[in-house]
Amino acid sequence: MNPSIPNQLKANPFLHTTTTTKTINGTSNPDKNPPENHHIIHHGIPKTPPPSSSSPRPLSVITGHTESVSCIALCGEFIISASHGKEIMVRQQPDLRLFTKFGHGRGSVKALVTIGTLIFTAHQDSKIRVWRVSRNLENIFKLVDTLPTTKDYLGNFMKNSSHIQTRRHHKSLWIEHADTISCLSVHEGLIYSGSWDRTIKIWRLSDFKCLESIKAHDDAINALTASKGTVFSASADGKIKAWGRVEPEGSHVLKGVLEGHKDVSINSVVVSGEGTVVYGGGSDGYVMGWLVDGWIRVFEVEAHKMSILCMCMKGEILCTGSTDRSIGVWKRAVNGLTKIGVMMGHEGPIKCLQVSPNSIGGGFLVYSGSIDKSIRVWWVPNSSKVEDFNSKIANTINSTMSF
Repeated sequence: MNPSIPNQLKANPFLHTTTTTKTINGTSNPDKNPPENHHIIHHGIPKTPPPSSSSPRPLSVITGHTESVSCIALCGEFIISASHGKEIMVRQQPDLRLFTKFGHGRGSVKALVTIGTLIFTAHQDSKIRVWRVSRNLENIFKLVDTLPTTKDYLGNFMKNSSHIQTRRHHKSLWIEHADTISCLSVHEGLIYSGSWDRTIKIWRLSDFKCLESIKAHDDAINALTASKGTVFSASADGKIKAWGRVEPEGSHVLKGVLEGHKDVSINSVVVSGEGTVVYGGGSDGYVMGWLVDGWIRVFEVEAHKMSILCMCMKGEILCTGSTDRSIGVWKRAVNGLTKIGVMMGHEGPIKCLQVSPNSIGGGFLVYSGSIDKSIRVWWVPNSSKVEDFNSKIANTINSTMSF
């Protein structure tokens, strides 16, 4: 019998978007028998980390997905995860036991984002689905709409000006994505969706109406994040672009272009909490940092020997997930990044990372999803004795990375 739903589901205080990049393929056997480790707990998260915790620690392993885990989000006390196997799984903290599943047969899920009691899922079929969490219904996670909405679709269908050329001999409505939706972000009453069709579409949160479509990049969009009125899109074209409104209700315009390495896909983007530094993770394993003031690149660090697929950030701590199956943990420094440690355990590339907004034992929790079909829970300290890996030049090499 399932546990009862809490009287009030609180809004997710840390809004984070997980993404699926177009540049990575691969499969791996599931982690049926993870290596023995006395810190790993298969059911539940301990209230405090292991004794003498001065470095990141593994806490739990969650299995159950039948395909690679593509995205993770938090909604109140729930951990929501999705996979390429079309199922969306809900686990309740702190015991991490399966609470329910929903979304069966709706297409492979590429991205998840939550706000309050709403859950938005982006799919390979180019649709966004909206789910509501309600304790008053038997179907606790209920599908309430699909974007574009029927009303929006019918309102545009009869207008010739609403039909655009998306590929040779094919037209579609401007409110529709023409390819897989890879990433989502919610910010200041708007929903942003990025797609492999190279566009960003902007939807109003109050009624789900599509307001804008931006031809944003020259290649697939891999990630979105938003901070202080600016939305950042990362693309396989090697650029991060910054978008914002000049007027409160006006259209979005290009504010800046952040150039990465030549012929290198940027797979992930995050922004520091105060909104002053943008971090991009590339397919060459580098993390690059730009100042928002002037869009100047101020450092780059070779964080991994293989592609960075995802990142997450809390306070001064940045985590990077890679094809090399490791998660790098870094602390912000004046001239770059300082290394805290590496978290190992997954048997496949790290596809997504999600950070918890809550503090625990002088640190916080990080959730990682992998091609090995498992989710792992880690405790990361807010500070630690660290080894300096600061760099402003391209030849800085992380010599201690394990592979």
